[in-house]
Amino acid sequence: MKIAIGSDHLGLELKNMIRDFLKDKEIEVKDFGTMSKEPIDYPDIAKKVAKAVAKGDCERGILICGTGIGMVIAANKVRGIRAAVCHDLYSAERSRKSNNAQIMAIGALIIGSELAKKLVEVWLNSEFQGGRSEGKVKKIMEIEAENLF
Repeated sequence: MKIAIGSDHLGLELKNMIRDFLKDKEIEVKDFGTMSKEPIDYPDIAKKVAKAVAKGDCERGILICGTGIGMVIAANKVRGIRAAVCHDLYSAERSRKSNNAQIMAIGALIIGSELAKKLVEVWLNSEFQGGRSEGKVKKIMEIEAENLF
């Protein structure tokens, strides 16, 4: 599995920790930045990660900013992407099982590194359950297709 990862300056330290955590588990990671504490606009990073996932260059993506909210809003603007903010284990699991989210966003100002590791593990180990959820995800994709102009 290849994971795209990115953060703004507020999420830099947590991004680096998650990147190293994944590499220690022998998971391939493509780091889209940022690489410094210099302020950066989160939509730029969200777009890069979301496009890498949408194009199939990476299977999933992880985004980190102050709250995760801005990153998720930006990532969800990329066609075909389903991104979810995950700050608890249940949401991380359900975002995959019920919504087939390919990108998770985390708020570095909201959670700590130990919870972040657990969230990433649960999220990566959860698979889409299909069934009724498949129809719901299809409807989300239909809404997206109807609103492309």
